[in-house]
Amino acid sequence: MDPVFIKGIQLILSLSLLIVLHELGHFIPARLFGTRVEKFFLFFDVKFALFKKKIGETVYGIGWLPLGGYVKISGMIDESMDKEQMAQPAQPWEFRSKPAWQRLIIMLGGVTVNLLLGFLIYIMIMFVWGKTIVQEEAIPNGLETTPVVEQLGFRDGDVILSIDGKPQENVLDALKVFMVRSPETVLVRHADGTEETLSIPNDIGQQLFQSGERPFLPLRPAKIGFVADDSPAALAGLLEGDLLVSINGTTISSWSNVLEVFAANTQKSVELGIEREGLLITQTVDVRENNTIGIGVSKADISLTKLTYSFEESIIEGIHYGYWTLYDYVAQFKFVFTKQGASQLGGFGTIGSLFPGEWDWQAFWHTTALISIILAFMNVLPIPALDGGHVMFLTYEIITGRKPHDKVMEVAQMIGIFLLLGLFVYANANDLIRFLG
Repeated sequence: MDPVFIKGIQLILSLSLLIVLHELGHFIPARLFGTRVEKFFLFFDVKFALFKKKIGETVYGIGWLPLGGYVKISGMIDESMDKEQMAQPAQPWEFRSKPAWQRLIIMLGGVTVNLLLGFLIYIMIMFVWGKTIVQEEAIPNGLETTPVVEQLGFRDGDVILSIDGKPQENVLDALKVFMVRSPETVLVRHADGTEETLSIPNDIGQQLFQSGERPFLPLRPAKIGFVADDSPAALAGLLEGDLLVSINGTTISSWSNVLEVFAANTQKSVELGIEREGLLITQTVDVRENNTIGIGVSKADISLTKLTYSFEESIIEGIHYGYWTLYDYVAQFKFVFTKQGASQLGGFGTIGSLFPGEWDWQAFWHTTALISIILAFMNVLPIPALDGGHVMFLTYEIITGRKPHDKVMEVAQMIGIFLLLGLFVYANANDLIRFLG
C-alpha cells in the first residue's frame, strides 16, 4: 500500500481522536455548570454536514472540512460570530451568564485533556512497548562533530560521558540537549582515551540552529556499501567493502568528511587512499558535477537496547518522558520567530510526515502523544480565537473585576481568526513549496 496513503490515514485518525477529546474537554465542564452546548462537531460543517443528529439540546455531527472541530456554546463569542444571539438579553444557560471562574474552567478544559492525554499515552507506550535507547558500547567509533562544536573542543570519535554532571541514558540525546536545554559543561572521552570537561556557551542552541548542523550522530567509517555501475568509482576499480582512509592525502575518519571533500572538488580528479583486505592502495577518480562518484554508504550496524517497565515504573517513566517532551517543544518554540525558523513551519504535510510509511501502532501512538502535547501548548497561547485568547480575557476579568466589552471581544476574535488563517495558509504553502522543490 502507498506509504503516503498510510501516512494520511494515520494523520486523519490521530487528529480526529485528538479533536473529539479536546472538544469533549470543553463540553463536559460546560454541561456540568449548566451551560447549553448547541453543537458538537468533528470537522467544520460550512453550508452542510456529512452527518448530524440532535440529542437533547445538542446537535452532534461530522462536517466535510477537515480543519479541526468545535463545540458551539450558547452565549459565547467564538468563530461563529453569532451577533444576533449576543444582542439578546443573557439567559441563565448561556456561557456569558456564568461566573468568570466557571467560564475559565470551561475554556481550559480542552488543553487540559490534550495535555493529560499526551502523558497517558506515553505511560501506555512505556508499559506496552518500553523504550529503545542507544548505549555507549553500541557506538565503538564514537560520535561525529561539526564545525560549531569543534570550536568548543569536541573531536570526531568523542564519547559524551555526562552533561552537567548527569550521565546520558541515550547517547543520541546529546543534540537535543544542546539545542534546547542550554547545558553548561560536558565531560567527554576523546578517541585517544583522555577525558576532558568542556564549557558550553549559553547560545549553543541558537548557533546550531542557524548553522543547520547536526553533531553527535554515530561516527560511521567511510566504508563503501555499493558501487553504481558505469560510475566514476566503478571505472576507477572501487569495490564494495573498500574503506576510504584518505582523499588527496588528507585523513578521512567518517562519511561526513568524504562528502565535504567531494563538495570542494566538484568536476575535479581526487586521489583516494583505500584499505582493502589489509592492503593500502590508491586510486584516482573524477568527482561528478553533483559532488558524487557513484558510491553508497555501508549500512550502520548500531545495536539498540530495549528498556521495559512494570506498570508502576511506566507511570513514572511516562510522566518523565511527557514532561521533557513538553519542555523541549516550548524551549525550541523561540526558533519560530527567526527567519530560518519561520521558513521551516509546516502544515498538514509536515504533521503527516511524522507518521511512518507503514502501519506501526507504537509509532502511531508515540506521534499522537507528541501532537496532543503540541496542541495543548499551541492552544494555550494568548491569541484571540484560540482557547488561550479566551483565557487571557477571563484572567483580566478575574483580576480587575471588569468584563471586557463585547465589541472588544468581537474585534479581537476577528483579528485572531485572520491571524490563524494567514498562519494556516503560510504553513501549508511551505509544505507545497518543499514538495514541488
